[in-house]
Amino acid sequence: MRSMPAEPSIPPSLAPMLDARRDGAAGVDSSRGLLMTLLGEFVMPDGGSVWTQTLVAALALLDVRDKAARQALARMEDRGWLARTRVGRQTRWNLTDRSRALLESGAERIYAFGREPRSWDQRWLVLLASIPDTDRTARYRMTQGLSWAGFGSLGQGVWISPWVDREQTVVQLMHELGIEATVFRAEIGAMGSGGALAAQAWDVLALHAEYEEFLLESKRVSQNPHRGADATRYLAALVHRWRRFPLLDPDLPDELLPDDWPGRAAAEAFAATRRRLLPAAWDWWRASETAYAPGGWRADV
Repeated sequence: MRSMPAEPSIPPSLAPMLDARRDGAAGVDSSRGLLMTLLGEFVMPDGGSVWTQTLVAALALLDVRDKAARQALARMEDRGWLARTRVGRQTRWNLTDRSRALLESGAERIYAFGREPRSWDQRWLVLLASIPDTDRTARYRMTQGLSWAGFGSLGQGVWISPWVDREQTVVQLMHELGIEATVFRAEIGAMGSGGALAAQAWDVLALHAEYEEFLLESKRVSQNPHRGADATRYLAALVHRWRRFPLLDPDLPDELLPDDWPGRAAAEAFAATRRRLLPAAWDWWRASETAYAPGGWRADV
């Protein structure tokens, strides 16, 4: 059994920039979230730059209108994630050092997530952190940050994680927020069970249903061959859907999960489906880059 790194690849303070909350309620279908998916899946592996019209055309495949696509690009530039270069009448968008670093660390997490089990030493990291009800902003920021770091709540200011090597992450987050807290390590004693504790701290049943739905969707996509724009559409949608799971799933040890847990099967289905779609999707992407380049047959579109 190979042990995978427990430390989240995406720092809690930067995670909201990916335009997706841990509960999946925001960013799933937003133009900025879809743009981030395209940047990670196509632009970064292709050298880190892309023509405007290639991105606009790809986003159109995902039902994002031209105006919304261009607004998303402008917002990404304003936030320092993209930089533009004029080439004749065309615009070339380039990843910044900031966005490249985040996408690279995110790619390691997204594409490997769920495929290998991790060994667990039966210890829990426990955080005690209390914030007055009147300080709603601090409470919200703490809840979001801890959730992004994979912690589950037992209520009354008690948070837990089965991965004790996330201690430095939570200590840093508490320091950033200026919250006094206590963190320690613990084990289940003679009473109680880890599975019951996990079910109390995380919505395991809801996550189970999410994985089952993803498996059904992957099966539907795999049943038919896809070429050209269709391959790009289905690949981008597949990756966009999958990249939520490292945010939704706290990556619990197998000992804390139901016997019929579908996470591993979903991870394998994602890898296999993506592998089948990649060649045709890349053919479309590179053809678009050529067509929209200065002198290309669609350069003035």
